[in-house]
Amino acid sequence: MKKAGDRQVRTLELSISREMTGRRVLHLLRGELGLSATLVKSLKWREGAILLNGAAVTVDVRVQEGDVLTVNVSDLPAAAVIDESVPLPQVLWEDEDLLIINKPSGMAVHAAPLTGGDVTVEQTVARYLGGGQFHPVNRLDRGVSGVMVVAKSGYTHARAMALLHTDAFRREYRAICRGVPSPAVGEVTLPIGRDTTSAVKRKIDPTGQPSHTVYEVLSVHGGNALLRLRPLTGRTHQLRLHMAALGHPLLGDWLYGREHPALPRRVALHSYELWLTHPVSGEALHITAPLPGEMKELL
Repeated sequence: MKKAGDRQVRTLELSISREMTGRRVLHLLRGELGLSATLVKSLKWREGAILLNGAAVTVDVRVQEGDVLTVNVSDLPAAAVIDESVPLPQVLWEDEDLLIINKPSGMAVHAAPLTGGDVTVEQTVARYLGGGQFHPVNRLDRGVSGVMVVAKSGYTHARAMALLHTDAFRREYRAICRGVPSPAVGEVTLPIGRDTTSAVKRKIDPTGQPSHTVYEVLSVHGGNALLRLRPLTGRTHQLRLHMAALGHPLLGDWLYGREHPALPRRVALHSYELWLTHPVSGEALHITAPLPGEMKELL
């Protein structure tokens, strides 16, 4: 495991084959290495970011068979000023490209007017990685806990974002709702739009964005149900709003239901499980974040 403040360097290497001979470095960066135009533009002006046989080159250089093209796609370091007393959320999995954490409830992903001066996931990750840009692949509401994926470079982030809402990036949540949905297994396909009466709320809106949730009742406890939820789209507050629209708001949901005394600063919603095809290596990952204690107690 890396130490806080030790930045890892992400480099890509391409051995030039006979078929690639005569092509410009630019074409190989955009084609074989799959870099975005924005990233290539930034690398062009970064000293030592693009090397051919160990020597810095411009993107207009043409390659020969046997050459080795090396590209440093790591983010540039950036200062991070945060409260040193707040630890990074639990690390569930990590390599040179990805950091997968168990986000606690009550911690916002980004700083915003409503978060005040509270420490955010962005700040703790920046400190842990020694600075650099923040690249969350999936975001969780402040009151939601569980599996959250962060890319360590813009290169990895772009590749990971292309996997969202496909079988290569499949997420399941656990939630506790008021009452018991019927049927016990079903789908919600209600479109979601902004609620113009609030800065944060969303609403079911026929003119809104298509939204699709699959749910299943796993068990019943004192008139409330433990659910398995799978979002097939990624709209803001989708799971919370869809369950409320069915008449079964999630416990503790102060926006679409009502607060719960046993759930301060959180909703009974937890990002429980992730199946991920690694965006760089292709490795099949299966990550689980155990159900938090306050939700267990409700059951």
